[in-house]
Amino acid sequence: MTSEYKILKIEVNGQTYERVCIKTHLISDKDEIVEVAKTYTEGLKRDGDLLVISERIVAISQGRSYLISDIKPSFSAKKLYKFVTNNPGGIGLRSPYTMELALREAGLPRILFSAVCSIITKPFGMKGVFYKVAGHGVNAIDGPTEYTLPPGNISAKLGPKDPKKVAQKIADELKINVAIIDANDLGRRVEGASKGVDYKFVEEAFRDNPLGQKNEQTPMALVRPAN
Repeated sequence: MTSEYKILKIEVNGQTYERVCIKTHLISDKDEIVEVAKTYTEGLKRDGDLLVISERIVAISQGRSYLISDIKPSFSAKKLYKFVTNNPGGIGLRSPYTMELALREAGLPRILFSAVCSIITKPFGMKGVFYKVAGHGVNAIDGPTEYTLPPGNISAKLGPKDPKKVAQKIADELKINVAIIDANDLGRRVEGASKGVDYKFVEEAFRDNPLGQKNEQTPMALVRPAN
């Protein structure tokens, strides 16, 4: 197939790179992410390319996105979410629905322990302690956002399961390097990548958050040095 795409350039460490942002269909849990990557990069990928994929579509393809109406927050979730700091980059755990997903993923004891660690270290200016202690991909849990297409605007999702293994599986199939990234306008974090990928390079190359989640529907991009 011939994929629709747009090329955006960025400079990293004095070198200009192209991000070939590829348009896809609306990914659902009926899709297999390896086949999605294979289909949409056909005819576009080159030897030496790096494929960067939004963690959102990986999680969705794994069935880890849930309609808000299908999530029943527990008593603990209804209490704990109120203590979460508002994040302008997304809902995060500032919702009983996303907090419920966090409890299911990491368990109540770990979430409580993470909260205590966060409170203790906060006076010392330490940030992100809660998510580091919680683990289990809790940092990638997010709720409905206005900038995503339906049903993303009425859903909450977990982070992708085994992102490093998924990235390696795609890389083995496509014969190029692969990274799975969680990015928004406030920051970016590589959730997993195939062997040899420089996480810091990927995060810097996607500092402007070029993967479109609205009508652009460009949740993946091939990265290569510009000619």
